[in-house]
Amino acid sequence: MPPLPTAASVWRDTPQRFGLISRGLHWAMALLLVWQFAGMVAKVTLGKDAALTSVLAGAHAHVGLLLLVLAVLRCLWGWANKGRRPRHGAGVMGAAAGLGHLALYALMLVVPFLAMLRMLGNNRPFNWFGVIPLNDGQGEKVEWMVAPASAVHGLLGWVLLVLIIGHMLMVLVHRYLWKDDVAQRMLGRMQP
Repeated sequence: MPPLPTAASVWRDTPQRFGLISRGLHWAMALLLVWQFAGMVAKVTLGKDAALTSVLAGAHAHVGLLLLVLAVLRCLWGWANKGRRPRHGAGVMGAAAGLGHLALYALMLVVPFLAMLRMLGNNRPFNWFGVIPLNDGQGEKVEWMVAPASAVHGLLGWVLLVLIIGHMLMVLVHRYLWKDDVAQRMLGRMQP
């Protein structure tokens, strides 16, 4: 019979599974990313004036900044648990999984960072969730801050969506084709 988990082993990552903090950050970001992409899909398909688009895309900047904060926390937590985390596997497939995750993390940082840079450069008033003032809108437009996001924020966002879909498909491949326990490491159904 396996030993009972300790409080620390439940919260922190182990070589067999991700801990509660890693899983919480993963699934919180997953839900927020669904919100973001649902808003963008609604904007493209229904138009920017549709009610659903207004609800979903209206919070895009607020949710995007929250995603940036969570992505930074997730990277810091991952670094703190670096030696304990489950491995991607061996060989070419392990290397591909590692590169795929690296690309996901990079885009989860870069996409909202570019948008924040554009928001600050445009000098539009912005209060994060109506509580934290981040820009009073009193300055001049700073083109070098605006240009990168205007050029690639949307494109990189769609690339991120493609990578997320690929990530989800690989979870299904692991679960139903290869029948291994990779998906269980993030679902938390394994013993520590």
